[in-house]
Amino acid sequence: MKVSEAMSRDVRVASPEQTIEQAARMMASLDAGVLPVGEHDRLVGMITDRDIAIRGVAQGKGPNAKVRDIMTSDVKYCYEDEEIADVTLNMADIQVRRLPVLDHDKRLVGILSLGDVAVTNEEGLAGVALTGISRPGGEHNQIG
Repeated sequence: MKVSEAMSRDVRVASPEQTIEQAARMMASLDAGVLPVGEHDRLVGMITDRDIAIRGVAQGKGPNAKVRDIMTSDVKYCYEDEEIADVTLNMADIQVRRLPVLDHDKRLVGILSLGDVAVTNEEGLAGVALTGISRPGGEHNQIG
């Protein structure tokens, strides 16, 4: 099964120039904890609710701080035509629960989450990924 068959396609994108308050409100309206950050039709980062709490509020940044100031710009991603089994194993290795999905022009076309993997017919993949993601010692970043 290809990533494109399981990913979520309706993705809202934050701007690096938005405030973290605006990003948090967008997350709240979507009931989501992560947003891709895009600029000029390109993925430039990811921001999570955890980023807002740890890199924002905990470091004294107020609600008017820019998304750019707390997002992670080293974004892990996958391509829409990759096999979901391979991508899921990679998610376990790099300990992330969500990956932005790009086309080969490097444009954002969706997000693949562990939940998306869980509802596929690919037996056991979500469990394998969750085991890897949950192991101690991994990097805890905006997409974790």
